Amino acid sequence: MPPTILTSPMIVSPPKETNPFVFDASILKNETNIPSQFVWPDHEKPQLEPSPPLNVPTIDLQAFFSGEPHAISNAVRLVNDACKDHGFFQVSNHGVDSNLIDKAIKIMDVFFEMPFLEKQKAQRKCGENYGYASSFTNRFTAKLPWKETLSFRYVPDPKCSNIVQDYFLNVLGEDFNEFGKVCQEYSEAMNKLSLDIMELLAMSLGIKQFFLKDFYEDNDSIVRLNYYPTCQQPDLTLGTGPHCDPTSLTILHQDDVGGLEVFFNEKWHPVAPCPGTFVVNIGDTLMALSNGLYKSCLHRAVVNNETPRKSIAYFLCPRMDKVVKPPKALVENNNNQRMYPDFTWSAFLEFTQKHYRSDMNTIDAFSRWLQESKEIKTT
Repeated sequence: MPPTILTSPMIVSPPKETNPFVFDASILKNETNIPSQFVWPDHEKPQLEPSPPLNVPTIDLQAFFSGEPHAISNAVRLVNDACKDHGFFQVSNHGVDSNLIDKAIKIMDVFFEMPFLEKQKAQRKCGENYGYASSFTNRFTAKLPWKETLSFRYVPDPKCSNIVQDYFLNVLGEDFNEFGKVCQEYSEAMNKLSLDIMELLAMSLGIKQFFLKDFYEDNDSIVRLNYYPTCQQPDLTLGTGPHCDPTSLTILHQDDVGGLEVFFNEKWHPVAPCPGTFVVNIGDTLMALSNGLYKSCLHRAVVNNETPRKSIAYFLCPRMDKVVKPPKALVENNNNQRMYPDFTWSAFLEFTQKHYRSDMNTIDAFSRWLQESKEIKTT
């Protein structure tokens, strides 16, 4: 089991006015003494001698969808083993245009190199999960992550065919038309890829091949652009603190600057960038949907003092009102024991945005919160 020192208690977001501090990367990246808000406790700081890289299997999706029996059985076996162990694997030959990926990574500079006050036009409001966040200074006062993020919503509904592009036009204006177009295309490509991966995951779970794909067909997902500036004291802070993703599935594109680490077998292991692949990991919601068979694993990001790091995360999420409940077969395979209660994504999302700072115990804390809420309603 991961060390209990990484567990954080339930945290209610403080009002914004209680924390006037801001994270301006253009200034702080040059500070030889970083602000105390970004200094993590000694037991959570990056380790001086990193462990060997995590063994993350690479799944050839083209081979999987070729229909060749050996390729299918091999992919299913590799994914099943990885998801039971730590919840991480990589996909290659995924069908996403490499030029689109390059454009998406490069275009991030258009936003993150803007002056701080310009970026603030897209500021993420407290309790929301879309917009610009300069660290989490408007929500927390300690153990702040050394990063900036820009998050936006994606839904594959034909009625919202330009939802991403329209968001950037409305928030940042006509100058961001091309930016929005690239992000829209990238989101659409990630949506298709995530549903392809759901076919593979369903087969590896031993349930109907299209069960998960159908479940997520009308998803309401999140795309996040992550920018980790250089830090003059990278041994004192973290780019992203230890947490399990509360979402269903994360598809991550890393640039060639390493930083992702996964906690497995009592150690932090780096996940080295691999050209032409995406890192995929299970989130809490899919863990619940698998009745706990697949693991949502603790991970974090470290920073360095030489090169900024950029990544793009696509967080696949169910439709807001869809009930997350494992298929009957997975409950029967666990002696008819349910690992988590039924819930909707909207309830879980609200919990993580307004009541709890995501960590290794988010889904368990949420389950208790649901139960307590039901007990209050019945008394």
